[in-house]
Amino acid sequence: MGFVLSVLYLVTNYLTPAAIFGPVAPYRVELILAILICLVSLPKLAGSIILKTPQSVALIGLAFAGSLSVLFGSHWIWGAVQAFAVFLPFIFGYFLVCLHCNSKKKLQILVLMMLFVCLFIIAHGYIDLHHGIAEGTSPDLWNIVHPYLFAMKNDAGESFYRLRGLGEINDPNDFGQLAVTVIPLVFIFWRKKKMLQNFVLVMLPVCALLFGTFLTHSRGALLALMAVAVMAARRRIGTLPALLLAVGLFVAAMSLHFTGGREISAESGSDRTALWSESLQLLKSHPLFGVGFGNLPEYLGHTAHNSVAVCAAELGLTGLFFWCLFLFSTVRDALAIASPEKVNEGELIEPEEEHLSLTTGKMEAIDKAEVNRLGRLLVLSLTGFLVSGWFLSRAFVTTLFMLGGITEVVFEMALRRGMIAPRLRLARVLPYACCLAVFLVLVMYIMLRTLNLIH
Repeated sequence: MGFVLSVLYLVTNYLTPAAIFGPVAPYRVELILAILICLVSLPKLAGSIILKTPQSVALIGLAFAGSLSVLFGSHWIWGAVQAFAVFLPFIFGYFLVCLHCNSKKKLQILVLMMLFVCLFIIAHGYIDLHHGIAEGTSPDLWNIVHPYLFAMKNDAGESFYRLRGLGEINDPNDFGQLAVTVIPLVFIFWRKKKMLQNFVLVMLPVCALLFGTFLTHSRGALLALMAVAVMAARRRIGTLPALLLAVGLFVAAMSLHFTGGREISAESGSDRTALWSESLQLLKSHPLFGVGFGNLPEYLGHTAHNSVAVCAAELGLTGLFFWCLFLFSTVRDALAIASPEKVNEGELIEPEEEHLSLTTGKMEAIDKAEVNRLGRLLVLSLTGFLVSGWFLSRAFVTTLFMLGGITEVVFEMALRRGMIAPRLRLARVLPYACCLAVFLVLVMYIMLRTLNLIH
């Protein structure tokens, strides 16, 4: 029951209550769902892994950091309460996955849910693109009437349309990030020597997601795809051939007008780098708690188009620390389960004997090769998300926190079978998170200084 409600809640979160429930949406269906899930989840909470993972501490700290940022940045007590409430739906995804996705089959259903969201948006956008465009329609009017396509002009002043989603993915770049993130996860359905099954369940959906990513015309999504291609290919063909393959794919994509006629260069991205620089200046003037969650556009006139810059400027070093605590723990565990050296064969446990502490349900057997495969898919998915996130203001989104939850579920599968060493204790993770926060700020500073010298 809890798992079914969780999937329904996540679909609603992505596609908005209006798209899922129609006329009933004004009755706060998503809130009713969240309350029901909390009630159903209470019995599972006591022995669950969310009480053991550093990510749980990170998310609670992040929610409080967001609240305090508004309290100190805007001096608004009620706004601080509202900021805390806004954070809860984002981080809810992590806890739902950890509590209710206790098997590979349930993880597959979760991937199917994310795939359904993407295909739903791609289908609607494609229909609008071919049957809904009237000659002479102004871009502003079009954007108001059509939720799945965004009209804009390219560098040559020509109008073109970009696919976008709903809710928190209502920007073409945001939907492109989601599609790139889901592409590696679809390979969870891949089976050796099952050609027809692989074609239907993997290759066709991946082609549809690539087509949807193309329709977004997102430059960040294109760079993320290249990064995923390099990470995926280097294991089989080596790093240098993988880089050459990525360059070839990039040239092919540009020849097909992947970016909609917009350039990818330091000059074309000068507006964004200027926003990054101004964000660092705001961090310098508001170091501890930032200017307040969601307040960056009031200072810059626009968001910063960089997840690190947004997190640092809006939540200060406090919020950036907790964000890095979540990120470091997730990436570290994903790399651990992806490494053949860190995962051993473990004990053979029959499904009826298997029992994860996060649930009382049964769970299918899983071996070292499968744990490594799932780990590699998660590393690729995180790569796509983080590379595209470098060009997007998407530090606080459901997708990232769901990926963290999926990583910890797979890690727990391996841990319960004795395949892998326990997680790092919170006391050991905290210094690494602090170092990561400082490192990310330094990387951004050095990048900006380098670009300024070039210009």
